[in-house]
Amino acid sequence: MNTVRTAAEENTGAQKVALVTGAGSGIGRAVAVELLASGWSVALAGRRPERLQETAARAPEGASVLPVRADVSRPGDVEALFAAVRDRFGRLDLLFNNAGTFGPGGVPVEELPYEAWRHVVDTNLNGAFLCAQAAYRQMKEQDPPGGRIINNGSISAHTPRPHSVAYTATKHALTGLTKSLSLDGRPYGIAVGQIDIGNAATDMTAGMQTGALQANGETAPEPVMDVADVARTVRHMAQLPLEANVQFATVMATAMPYVGRG
Repeated sequence: MNTVRTAAEENTGAQKVALVTGAGSGIGRAVAVELLASGWSVALAGRRPERLQETAARAPEGASVLPVRADVSRPGDVEALFAAVRDRFGRLDLLFNNAGTFGPGGVPVEELPYEAWRHVVDTNLNGAFLCAQAAYRQMKEQDPPGGRIINNGSISAHTPRPHSVAYTATKHALTGLTKSLSLDGRPYGIAVGQIDIGNAATDMTAGMQTGALQANGETAPEPVMDVADVARTVRHMAQLPLEANVQFATVMATAMPYVGRG
């Protein structure tokens, strides 16, 4: 069992507070565990409480962790999430905007149901906006003010895979969101960057090693990388002083078909 810190203990010293969305699995879980191991207090957000508890169980002894069930596509859930973080920790230094979904795989654009399109947009884009907006409001008003937002983009923010119109459209939109947030955050000491990830080994990419559809219509296995390498990169971005910012970082399996894809 992790030792629960009091609010007074959590607000003393240089300990930083992070909120990770989509923290119940994959990249979100890996980043949350990495931050906890580095001494951050971390709020874990996700739709499945049992998965958040599994992530929390990986925290080191004495770490300060707060699991909160939240669907980032719902404004009410986002409002309650940030209120919980504020009530527990008193401030927010980092938002890792990670929650996302690929949507139905292998569906041609002409066959994609509108409901599926809307679900991807609501989660990947609207959810990222709602969380960033809430983070802005808190970071502007806290003492001292400022903080950092890192958006989880994707290789698909640059180059699509076949049959990925909803996912690719939202990830391209996230790049615009990142740039706009970065510009608007300057007066308030809010640094905003984006990490574009390719083929990290998670449940979402499990099928890539056996075969993924390529632009030429063939199916071919693709290399993957350890998700821990993504987590370490996010930690590096997060630990920079607010006077410095990694605007965009691309972290990918070295031999994956990205450069020259298509």
